[in-house]
Formats: sequence, C-alpha cells, structure tokens
Amino acid sequence: MKIRFAVTPPAAALDGAVFGDYLAGVESRGFDTLWLSDVPLGPLGDPLLSLSWAAARTTRLKLGVNIVPLGRNPFLLARQLAQLDRLAGGRLLLSFVPGLGQPAERAALGHPGGDRGRALESIIDLQRRWWAGETVTAACEGFDYDAVALNPGPLQQPLEIWLGGKGPAALRRVARAGDGWLTSAVTPAEARAGRRVIAAELERCARSIDEEHYGISIPVCAGEPGEALLAPLRARREDRDLTDIVAVGAGKLRALVEAHLEAGISKFVLRPLGMLDSATAWREDLDWMADAVLPLQC
Repeated sequence: MKIRFAVTPPAAALDGAVFGDYLAGVESRGFDTLWLSDVPLGPLGDPLLSLSWAAARTTRLKLGVNIVPLGRNPFLLARQLAQLDRLAGGRLLLSFVPGLGQPAERAALGHPGGDRGRALESIIDLQRRWWAGETVTAACEGFDYDAVALNPGPLQQPLEIWLGGKGPAALRRVARAGDGWLTSAVTPAEARAGRRVIAAELERCARSIDEEHYGISIPVCAGEPGEALLAPLRARREDRDLTDIVAVGAGKLRALVEAHLEAGISKFVLRPLGMLDSATAWREDLDWMADAVLPLQC
C-alpha cells in the first residue's frame, strides 16, 4: 500500500514573498503533495492560480486542490484544469467539493437553494467527457454547450476526481461518481465504517475504486490549541469530541495516522490549525510533521 502525505500551507506561506520558500521547504523535506482548498469567500485566494505558480517552482511535488466547481463555467473550469495538469507534467490531484453551504456563499455561487450534490455530479460528468475527448452538446448550470470539444486535454488519462463528505448521501456519491474518497473530521472507526458504506454502494453500482484511493484531512498543531481554534471543528461533530480528530504533537499525529492506516486510509492531508494566523511558524511546522510521519511514507 502506498502511503502518502500532503501538507496545506497557512495563509502566511501563500504570500508571494514567501510562497517560493515554502514550496522549496515542502519539496526538500520529502512530502508527496502540496494541498490547497477553495474557500470562495475566504481570504486564501484562488487555489488554481496558486497551483499554477507552484507548478513552475517545483519539479516533483504533486499539486492537490479541493475545488468548488459551483459558480464556475464547467467548460472553462475543465479547460483550466486540463491546462494546469499539462503545465505541471501530470502532477495535478483533484477533489471536488460543494462548498461550505453558508447562505452568503451559496448566493454568491448562484446556488441559494437546490441540491448542490446533484449539480456537482452533473459537472463531474461533463468534465470527464471533455477530458476524454468527446464533443459535448449539453446544458448545465445555466450554460448551454452546442457541440463543444476541449483541446488540449489533460496529460493524465484519466484525470481523476476524488470526493469528500461523511454523511450517507455523500458516501453514496463517492461510490457513484468518485475516483476516491477524501474525508475529514472523522475518527478511524468512522473512516472504517465509511469505507464499508462506499464498498456496498460500489457493488450496487457495479463500479470500483482503487483500494489505495482513500484519504483524510487531519487538523494538526504542535502544541495544545486554544478553544477558539477548536470551536469550528467541534461544531461539525454531534458529540463535540475531538480526541481522535485533531492531532496535537508528533506522538499523537503518528498514532492517529497509524490508526487510520489500520482502517484502510492511506492518503493524508496535514492541515495546521491557525492557518489564518500571519505569524504561523511554517518552517517549524514542516519540521515536526516531517519527523512524525515521513518515515511512514512509502
């Protein structure tokens, strides 16, 4: 089983004056992937622009992104992603997410109501058809395409799309439409149970997902975080228990990763808490995370 570790940069490291140093630090320490997230109304900028810059500054590092396709023209997004994959030499990794679901964000993306999951699946279907070289006539998300083809396509064939979530509907969507599962805010036991749900739905749909295409985003912190940092995570859990959700310190991180490995999870995105803090000591974070988990990477 291939075990891989990605890291998410804090806002301070995405600054143009620092980003190059951060990328060099991630690549030189041996992390597999840089992972960015699309928060349309957040302060982190457009991840596709950041990854384009990263593609030119790195040679080995894979470039991953949680992208919110809602609110974007599906064809133009397919073209951007295909070109980015070519510029990066086939190093692009994708996870499609529906967004945070907050009223202001939904309105800004043109989805004040309705089923975001269904829209997501429609967009995924179109993206794959264009990337496979099809000439497409279809209507989607208010856009009409009359015999539209994409050229050039992505370097990777296929360019895979992973999906996230942890609820029953999201897990079934992974099985119906995903090439992998990238979840968050679940315990190892919950991850194992989620895999079972996906497996059952895959059998029903007569589909398959690579056994190594299961991952999780883990919030990490070198020292005990304040409650202000933990409150948003607690709000995502009915039990408000973060014991097996947040990794505080190298020992806890290593133990949590090993527990998830036993549950069948082999791809990890390490997301430092306090990402929006401009004073985040990202070099120290990279060092302790690398010491904790990179010996497991294989």
